[in-house]
Amino acid sequence: MTRFAARIEVTHRPGILDPQGATIERALPALGWSNVTEVEVGKSIHLVIEASDEEAARAQVDEMCRRLLTNPVLEDYRLELDALTAEPAA
Repeated sequence: MTRFAARIEVTHRPGILDPQGATIERALPALGWSNVTEVEVGKSIHLVIEASDEEAARAQVDEMCRRLLTNPVLEDYRLELDALTAEPAA
């Protein structure tokens, strides 16, 4: 089995309102940053999974995203996987 670090970036689907992003975008000019537009707020999920190979790990994390980690009606996600190297024996 190989361990994989998974990073899932969750964002709103196009056309879905982002009230947190809108609030931040309205507040930034008052703090001196009037050059910022199109603020989006999402979430980042990091986990480690053991699987026989990258394809199996990706399939499992994709299913986690569809069933629990995201709302597929409102959110999109991007998944990145990195194989973790084994720690050398002491």
